[in-house]
Amino acid sequence: MTSPASPPLVLASASPRRAELLERVGYRFTVRAADVDESVLADEPAAAYAARVAGAKADAIWEPGLAVVAADTCVVVDDLILGKPVDAVDALRMLRSLVGRSHTVLTAVRVVGPDGDVADLVATALVTFGPAAPERLAGYVAGGEPMDKAGAYALQGQGAALVESVDGDPTTVIGLPLRATVEALTRVGLAPPAFGA
Repeated sequence: MTSPASPPLVLASASPRRAELLERVGYRFTVRAADVDESVLADEPAAAYAARVAGAKADAIWEPGLAVVAADTCVVVDDLILGKPVDAVDALRMLRSLVGRSHTVLTAVRVVGPDGDVADLVATALVTFGPAAPERLAGYVAGGEPMDKAGAYALQGQGAALVESVDGDPTTVIGLPLRATVEALTRVGLAPPAFGA
């Protein structure tokens, strides 16, 4: 006896990191990036900002019968929200502000089920950078990896060499808190993939 087919799952993100994470735990899905304004509103708290953008991405893609996962990640230091750098100078500025200290990474997720049920979450992690010489930061920026990453670094890439410790779920820092996302998908009616399937 076969189980009923799961509703089509869409990842509303062009991020290859989020796709890799969902694939890692066994989900099958299609990718449909949502084009939304990711500007920060005046005096908007970081958690509210990330949740608003994740919600806008999911809402832009969802239609009846689809299940959608959308997420937004931001880095916060000194109460400032760091998104993706606009250029190499901006990336270097961000990295200099993170070196030798701790910062918070927030990833907000919105999951919408095939019937329109919504599960929202915001996960946080505390990341500490070690010291790094200016020429090392400049070389990292010149390599191009920081350019499409919140806070201008990739924990899953060469940026890991800048990180001294992570207090929290590393997948939150990479861009999709896996355990919490699987729980959210389950709440809206998508059973988690079987281990080993």
